[in-house]
Amino acid sequence: MASMIVSRRLTALQTRASLVRSMATTSATPNSSSAGASSSSAGPSTLAGEAEPLTHFKITLRRSAIGLPKRYKATLESLGIWRRMQTVFMPHTPEAAGKILRVKELVEVQNVPASLVRTKAEQRQERKAPRGYAVVDRMLS
Repeated sequence: MASMIVSRRLTALQTRASLVRSMATTSATPNSSSAGASSSSAGPSTLAGEAEPLTHFKITLRRSAIGLPKRYKATLESLGIWRRMQTVFMPHTPEAAGKILRVKELVEVQNVPASLVRTKAEQRQERKAPRGYAVVDRMLS
């Protein structure tokens, strides 16, 4: 019994350590690449094979927090998530990583570059249908 608890705790610590390590490498990458390439434009560097650094977490709530302890609900609220299928963007920080690990069973997390980060208003605008109408196919008789 005690060995099972210890192994679960070690697994959680290893997961947290790997997440923090990945954040450290992605946060160190922009400073080193931007210092040498600050005078060049972003277009040629992306064509040369340099990938844009991953600087943010894209967090989507996939499972509901109904029936869970208040601790989980409070963590979701601190992340800015209020309902299922809602997506928020958080910068890579140890605080955000810790919050994500607390609710890792409920959320889906992706690393995204800063160019893909959307505000709440931008996400809403992307979901809206275009105004007006379009004639798709005319039936001539």
